[in-house]
Amino acid sequence: MIVTVEDSTIVQPFEETPRQTLWISNVDQLFRFHMPTVYIFKPDGSSNFFDADLLRGALSKVLVPFYPVAGRLKKDKNGRLEIECNGEGALFVEAYTESNLADLGDFEPSMELMKLIPSLGKGQDIFSSPLMLLQVTYFNCGGVSLGVAAEHTVCRKIHTDILLF
Repeated sequence: MIVTVEDSTIVQPFEETPRQTLWISNVDQLFRFHMPTVYIFKPDGSSNFFDADLLRGALSKVLVPFYPVAGRLKKDKNGRLEIECNGEGALFVEAYTESNLADLGDFEPSMELMKLIPSLGKGQDIFSSPLMLLQVTYFNCGGVSLGVAAEHTVCRKIHTDILLF
């Protein structure tokens, strides 16, 4: 499967978000990776099915209440990692493939599926990289995949906050 990236942009929060740093637990200090996930959607026939502009706008709005996702990792004065909530944004990638959803088979983990998940550029370090990367891939059959790579620490922080409130 050949996946061609059409556009890659940083999407920032729709409005100003709190500027602060968030503490990262001792356990989360050990894990430095983006958790990959792929969601597959069959075409629904609507004219704006997974419209990239609508998705970018929605992402911009959802980054307001989930503002840590738009931040970056940094080290404090003692060298401990923390989340710097700075509103720099999340990566949004728009891609296309001539393949069909049926070509993915039974969706077993594979290198083909990894092509549907955005990755950090070569040479990017964890301090300059977005904490959330999203890739929408449009298939020849009209289907769409949404590949998400979210920094482990941010995922755990969001899940914890949702459970506590």
